[in-house]
Amino acid sequence: MKKSLLLYLFILVLLLNVFTYMYFKKELAFEQNQFTNKEKKMMANFNSITNKLTDANYFSLENNENAQNYFNPDTATKTIQIEKLIPFVTEKLMDLNANPKGNPYVGQDQIGANKFIINKVRILNHRWIIADFSDGEYWGEVLIKYFINDDETVSFETFQSLLYQK
Repeated sequence: MKKSLLLYLFILVLLLNVFTYMYFKKELAFEQNQFTNKEKKMMANFNSITNKLTDANYFSLENNENAQNYFNPDTATKTIQIEKLIPFVTEKLMDLNANPKGNPYVGQDQIGANKFIINKVRILNHRWIIADFSDGEYWGEVLIKYFINDDETVSFETFQSLLYQK
């Protein structure tokens, strides 16, 4: 009787171990499969976002080698570093927001009590800037030509301005 009870307990423990082993083995395989699927989705999303970012940055001085070569030609004795140029030009344009009548390069006269100031700037290439401006009530966009002078100053010229309807 005692031997058969021990035999039954042994068989029961063995079966429990086999079932536990099979359960955890299948659970591990299931989790690995889920991880692989999520990893594939994340990589697809990452690639999609990378492509969108590349498309969004297509028109930018940082990614336009031809425009960069304008500032750094092979025959130049003096070159301009693009990494320093972009913040320099942006800062010079934004400094004009301090003008009491607003930034003169937005291409719009003051409408209400507030002056038009430039909020966001993107340097497209070696010649053009696109900027967003507002007075808090009206919003618009402007294309600005910029020139780097020989004395390392920047001059601007409004090319086209657009004011959105309220």
